Amino acid sequence: MLLPKRVKHRKQFRGSMAGKAMRGNKITNGEFGIVAMEPSWIKSNQIEAARVAMTRYIKRGGKVFIKIFPDKPVTHKPLEVRMGKGKGNLEFWVAVVKPGRVMFEISGVSEELAREALRLAVHKLPCKCKVVSRAELEGGENSEN
Repeated sequence: MLLPKRVKHRKQFRGSMAGKAMRGNKITNGEFGIVAMEPSWIKSNQIEAARVAMTRYIKRGGKVFIKIFPDKPVTHKPLEVRMGKGKGNLEFWVAVVKPGRVMFEISGVSEELAREALRLAVHKLPCKCKVVSRAELEGGENSEN
């Protein structure tokens, strides 16, 4: 599972997921990718599950790029504990994803194989996503502006 080697501050505030992704919204390495359609926290085990689903389907051919990293700690207080007495213990790590963020990319395989692998990975993720090609993403941006 992905997690940072070390962090400056052990616990963080929840933060805001308002707005669209200003960076990480282009396909840079691969030919096809998964783009988030809604804001979400994605846990490290969900990222790993999506990666495994893709690599199994393409039978270790091609290359999978993971473009998100879970660097935000999420804490929970134990069940049936009274309020107060400080912030809870760290439970898991999440990657903050805003709409338009490219989360995974794939290259080196045929289009139908790549689309099916990415479709399987989308089912492992907690937010609405779509599978796009590099051409679709670049063409879509030009038509909006």
